[in-house]
Amino acid sequence: MNGFGKGIFGLPPIVKNIIFINILMLLVTYAAQSVMGLDLRGNLYLNTKLGLYFPKSDQFMPLQIVTHMFMHGGFWHIFFNMYALYIFGGVLENVWGPKRFFIYYIVCGLGAALTHESVIAFQYYNLVNSISPENLQIFFNKGSAFLNNGDFDSLQKLHNLLNTPTVGASGAIFGVLLAFGVLFPNTQLMLIFPPIPLKAKYFVMIYGGIELYMAVTQPGSNIAHAAHLGGMLFGYLLIRYWRKTTNTLY
Repeated sequence: MNGFGKGIFGLPPIVKNIIFINILMLLVTYAAQSVMGLDLRGNLYLNTKLGLYFPKSDQFMPLQIVTHMFMHGGFWHIFFNMYALYIFGGVLENVWGPKRFFIYYIVCGLGAALTHESVIAFQYYNLVNSISPENLQIFFNKGSAFLNNGDFDSLQKLHNLLNTPTVGASGAIFGVLLAFGVLFPNTQLMLIFPPIPLKAKYFVMIYGGIELYMAVTQPGSNIAHAAHLGGMLFGYLLIRYWRKTTNTLY
């Protein structure tokens, strides 16, 4: 595998810049919180919210479809995402080249967002249909705090659905993991826990199976499992498309 313009610490340019932007945005987020008391990922008093909100939310803006991919919830969130990108993304970019890797990464991230928002839409319309029209109107006019009746639990869930942003590069990263498993299926990976070797193809299958199980059994989780699956799905579809239209993925 030949390198394509390796940068600092041997990282190819796209992976290096994605990691740099993600770290920079987390530092800017921390600075904004510390100095101004504002959360760039999502704040009721901030016009520019960079986390992704559901389109029915008053806080949704189209730019969030892209910006949410470069925002993270904290140190460990960004650490595991960027570490996976460093390990697996660098290999893929060296094989594919910067242009193809960038396209793949963005498609996986956008596909993850589309999948996640589709699941949110399903939950949203189920909740809306379960609430009386009168209470629903009060909710949209004044908020759930003004209601204290049988619909309150559903309205609280609706409030959380509309006012909770999604952040992180995890959808794109899961697409990267999928691509590594497809291109290098028999590469041995050493797991941290349990400390055993495992072929890349089995690693991807297990990870995908866990995410599918979590998405079905924990639909209200703070972790966007559907987005992870969406990143893998769109990555797989793009690889299939490239295989049909070019002689080789390399």
